[in-house]
Amino acid sequence: MTLTDVDRKLAERYGRSRRTGRRMLGWVVVGVLAVGAVALLGWSTLANALNSVDADTTAFALVDERAVEVTFQVSVTPDTDIACALEAQDAEHGIVGWKVVEIAASADHTRSLTERIPTVAEATTGLVRSCWIP
Repeated sequence: MTLTDVDRKLAERYGRSRRTGRRMLGWVVVGVLAVGAVALLGWSTLANALNSVDADTTAFALVDERAVEVTFQVSVTPDTDIACALEAQDAEHGIVGWKVVEIAASADHTRSLTERIPTVAEATTGLVRSCWIP
């Protein structure tokens, strides 16, 4: 046995040898998994963004003690049916009126709508609670 053979055997025994093949394979596997994870995250983010509805309350008007009108703007992918839950609240933020409105598909990306919400008591505000694709 030569000195280089002894050094080689000790290096292999205690993990100091250069195994570039295994090390390279490990980094390739980690790289492939990382690229796959980023692609999956990007796809799910894009899919959620395409199927989302954005709704904003732009105004409300108290009609009388039993009704409030809510004006709101919705943005959604064209030609998509949506539904929105509208809500009327009293001075203490209690819900005094509730209405679900189904909105037919349109070629427009953003639309402004006004709906009347019947109430059981006098309301002080009206708003859009949420919108969704049924």
